[in-house]
Amino acid sequence: MTPEALAALHGAAFAPARGWSAAEFEGFLADPACLLATRPGGFALARVTLDEAELLTIATDPGRRRKGTARSLLAELLAKLVARGAETLFLEVAEDNAAARALYAAAGFAQAGRRRRYYPRPDGPPADALILRRALG
Repeated sequence: MTPEALAALHGAAFAPARGWSAAEFEGFLADPACLLATRPGGFALARVTLDEAELLTIATDPGRRRKGTARSLLAELLAKLVARGAETLFLEVAEDNAAARALYAAAGFAQAGRRRRYYPRPDGPPADALILRRALG
């Protein structure tokens, strides 16, 4: 996927919040520490530092949700991270994002921390971010 396609999909997936720009995705794709998994209608992006990785984002086209796309993207990304030598994967998810939390719970993630008032909300107070962790071995 091109940086422009990634940006368009990310914007659609996270609307009304601001999606990442094509320039931001160009930076990620140029970074040898970043890994990308893609499927029609979705992608997942992570960055590896030594033996730890961070899931930067996972985005699914709203019209393709609840069809297993995110689950298959996450599985592909996990395999790539293990091949790269990562032993632990971290991510942040909004506490009020029930669908994403269910995906991560089914994939074996557990809460490791919390960032209070991390995600701004246009119609209310910011949502907490839950920091999730999963061993990859």
